[in-house]
Amino acid sequence: MGKGELTRQAVLATAAEIADRIGLAGLTIGSLASQMEMSKSGLFGHFRSKESLQLQVLAYARQNFIEAVIHPALAAPRGERRVRVLVEGWLACGLKRKAGCLFVSADTEFDDQPGPVRDQLVRDHRDLMESIAQMFRSGITEGEFRSDADPEQFAHDLYGVMLGFFHAYRLMKDSAAVSRTRRAVDVLLDNARIR
Repeated sequence: MGKGELTRQAVLATAAEIADRIGLAGLTIGSLASQMEMSKSGLFGHFRSKESLQLQVLAYARQNFIEAVIHPALAAPRGERRVRVLVEGWLACGLKRKAGCLFVSADTEFDDQPGPVRDQLVRDHRDLMESIAQMFRSGITEGEFRSDADPEQFAHDLYGVMLGFFHAYRLMKDSAAVSRTRRAVDVLLDNARIR
């Protein structure tokens, strides 16, 4: 990785941290330049616009989430163990205030704002839902989950549980958020198992 790319990655890491604190909509090239002690013109050369910066921060956060959550899950055996690795990685991201939180906060900021950032958020969430459904399907194939179970419904329900975790943990500061989330996942998996 060249010096320019290393700088860009450092800038994106800082931008993601800022967006996690103040929101993706509040992130600007000017505020980022100030934080990085760089010139606005230097950062403008990397990003060209606020929207481009936001999209690149989302791409950075998405890649981090894939590496921290999706890849370890896909490396686990198919079925329940894969789903549990996914959930634990997702929880860890939330507890560290990483990408998962950025997506949850950005959803609220952009849900009613048409445009490329919202469109990308929708694609990212649909991709995640499809990944969950596919992991569930592989559990059906392996004979761990009922053949009549609905993978899309499972993905919807698990996604809802995880959104509940982020709100309970971040907004309400609920000390039981992790244990409640794990119990909710246990119920989902128990309902999906072959009896």
